[in-house]
Amino acid sequence: MSTPVENDPLLREARELRWQLPRDFNDRLTEAIYAESARIAERTVSRRGSSRRLALHRRIDRVLTNPWTGFPVMGLLFAFVLWLTIAGANVPSGLLADLLLGEIYPWLRGLAMAALPAWLAGLLVDGMYLATAWVVSVMLPPMMIFFPAFTLLEDLGYLPRVAFNLDRLFHRVGAHGKQALTMAMGYGCNAAGVIAARVIDSPRERLIAIVTNNFALCNGRWPTQILIATIFLGALVPAALSGVVAAGAVFGVALLGFGLSLLCSWALSRTLLRGEASTFSLELPPYRPPNILRTLYTSLIDRTLFVLWRAVVFALPAGAVIWLVSNVQAGDHSLAYWAATGMDPVAVLIGLNGIIFLAYLIAIPANEIVIPSILMLTVLLTGQTGGEHAAGVMFETGDEGVHQLLTGAGWTTLTGVCLMIFSLCHNPCSTTLYTIYKETRSLKWTAVSALMPTAIGFVLCGLIALVWRSLS
Repeated sequence: MSTPVENDPLLREARELRWQLPRDFNDRLTEAIYAESARIAERTVSRRGSSRRLALHRRIDRVLTNPWTGFPVMGLLFAFVLWLTIAGANVPSGLLADLLLGEIYPWLRGLAMAALPAWLAGLLVDGMYLATAWVVSVMLPPMMIFFPAFTLLEDLGYLPRVAFNLDRLFHRVGAHGKQALTMAMGYGCNAAGVIAARVIDSPRERLIAIVTNNFALCNGRWPTQILIATIFLGALVPAALSGVVAAGAVFGVALLGFGLSLLCSWALSRTLLRGEASTFSLELPPYRPPNILRTLYTSLIDRTLFVLWRAVVFALPAGAVIWLVSNVQAGDHSLAYWAATGMDPVAVLIGLNGIIFLAYLIAIPANEIVIPSILMLTVLLTGQTGGEHAAGVMFETGDEGVHQLLTGAGWTTLTGVCLMIFSLCHNPCSTTLYTIYKETRSLKWTAVSALMPTAIGFVLCGLIALVWRSLS
């Protein structure tokens, strides 16, 4: 009696064509079929000891992957992480600022002035050291809270559920469902999000994911969002509600970025990158208890220190550039004065100022140095020298001191709101632009990736400024 395996058409064809098959081929094939069946059963059939846990996982998934409950839970979790980051980072950030700027800076400056020429001491200490000290004091505490919380959600198995929920939205706008994963990577670093787009097989949909990834707030932009929301929007309410309002404002900007990513994906898929959205299968891993040591290592070593080191590397030369443009004279004023005042008329139309524009030009290498650049340039151009600090020297006096410095320079709540929007919608940093070019091999799409968010930022800030001024 012949078996189904022996009657297989492929085997009959092999015998007819006189293929040389091993004598035990049928036995080995049958064993492989049974082994695969056992593996499938192991993954799908629950055993007596695991039935309760499997039932619990299914009940949780009914909530987290349901369209009516999954999105509110996702929003609340994200808002809670932002609130925890904002509320928890203030004290350690102040302690770091007191150490690096209140104690180490005067000693280091005195030592440099005694041993080096004045111009070199100013360049090294007043420029490079202070810019780096600000980056460390502002960035390190939020990252040490935000990244472990984000990694914890990843290790628990929640992020694949987020991708599952967002797949429907991306599919409807003509993009790939995996774009949700690349966007999640972009919240840490846009360059990493661009590289992560390799998981999308379709070249058209991969290009959409790359071009729109800049709308995910990268780590370099979180400090700007958190600081401006705290000192301008959080200050509008009682102190007890300040953290909640600031977190809500940052969450709103992040949500706007998500909406802009969907909108631009929809527009690109119907104009320059027409095509049908492809499908993919996403496996939802089981929930698992996090490995605390691995979570801390991944978040603090692989992410926090890596991003902080990158910020320091870019802050050192940026501090030198800021000090130079603040102290090199061209006629009666410095180079920074001429550049900022020249751009001021256009910037004021969209609720910003020339100092912000100049700071963003200097900060093209890295978004992390936007705020240090703004403060150092503000000190120079407004004459607020911070006591004994020289022109063009950045200093830190806490959130209240920064608020007084900026309002003294003419900043209003409108300036803060427009800066938060412009921080979301502007050109990617140089690292991301270079990564986009390496991935696409196209100057055209690299230019689109830089100009599209900047144009949107100009339009949004202009509309906000127009409506704000008409209502005030």
